[in-house]
Amino acid sequence: MSNSDKVTIALVSCGSEYAGIQKELESAASSLNAELVYPEMDVASLDTIGQEFGLEVASPDLRLMMARAKAVVEGAAQVDAVFVATCFRCAEAALVRNEVRRYIFEDSGLPVISYSFTERTTAATLLTRMEALTTIAKSKHLLAREYQEGLTAGIDSGSTTTKAVVMRDNEIIGEGWVPTIKVLESAKKALQQALDQADVKREDLQAIGTTGYGRFLIGDHFNADLMQEEITVNSKGAVYLAKTQQGNATVIDIGGMDNKAISVQDGIPGMFTMGGVCAGASGRFLEMTAKRLNVDITELGDLAIKGMQKNVEMNSYCIVFGIQSLVNSLAKGATPEDVAAAACHSVVEQIFEQQLQEIEVKEPLVLVGGSSLIAGVPKALEELLKIDVVVPPHAQDIGAVGAALLVSGFVDKE
Repeated sequence: MSNSDKVTIALVSCGSEYAGIQKELESAASSLNAELVYPEMDVASLDTIGQEFGLEVASPDLRLMMARAKAVVEGAAQVDAVFVATCFRCAEAALVRNEVRRYIFEDSGLPVISYSFTERTTAATLLTRMEALTTIAKSKHLLAREYQEGLTAGIDSGSTTTKAVVMRDNEIIGEGWVPTIKVLESAKKALQQALDQADVKREDLQAIGTTGYGRFLIGDHFNADLMQEEITVNSKGAVYLAKTQQGNATVIDIGGMDNKAISVQDGIPGMFTMGGVCAGASGRFLEMTAKRLNVDITELGDLAIKGMQKNVEMNSYCIVFGIQSLVNSLAKGATPEDVAAAACHSVVEQIFEQQLQEIEVKEPLVLVGGSSLIAGVPKALEELLKIDVVVPPHAQDIGAVGAALLVSGFVDKE
């Protein structure tokens, strides 16, 4: 498929038209030169489709959703990727959504994203997810790149921090990190830090790649060769740094305001989900906990390692009420160590209950993002999943590293 080709995405959903987000889905797809299609299927199959999936559901819309999934797998609909979506408030739909996305991914090999929407979901919210689908469908040759070549830079404009790296011939030679305040100014400072550490000039760079929330703004400013969403870029950076580019891997990226769970095969994402309903499962919750305990965020992990989360009662996963639970526990005599441990477990439990139900977890499990450096977080994840968790070097820089790695595919070798 050439980059000029339109990507065809099968929409396998329930309730999107009733929730009023249908036009938002179509708008997001259209902005990426993608087309949403609705797989045709045998109407008679609606009577027996529940038995085939082992899910007898009352809703005819959910039965239609399963029938469309079957049509995709059987090749009745020729598509490049699949977007599976149901309403956030429907428990029955969540069961069907999980089974459908697993079935499609395992039996078709197509890239799949699973998403639970609300009536307030907008095209802007959907854009990163839809963009990742189109990137995987169109650019597998680029995502298959395993080595960085030449002299390149990557900039990750995140919601809370901006990271930059400079790489030369598969080695990180410069890093920059600043809080994201003014997006463009933060990017300039982070890149300059990386350039200074690498002892190279900006004009010496052969290519620049950008990712993250501010990728388009900073990409336009720096005349970037690659501006790509963070799902594919971050997962690539994660498996590159963890040296797990061959075979299966699962990437969990805990960001400042959201988190991502990505199933990767041979360095290429296949099935993924992106949080964002509540910041209680993100680094922001850990920052607020550290502030309440009057410690630096870098000290929270050491506290958590010494604590016992079971000594603190968490009444809510909400970032507001969760902090209230921690405050109440302190008032009852809980130690800062126990509170720190409870905060780390709260974040991990939410990721388990929300994101990790949407993908197949296969080892090695690679934990990245700034929160991965808080020692209590990987410890809590290992205790919950009963498997080893890999935190690679430069785990906070995976977006910038992934961008620098991928953009090296644009370097002129002559």
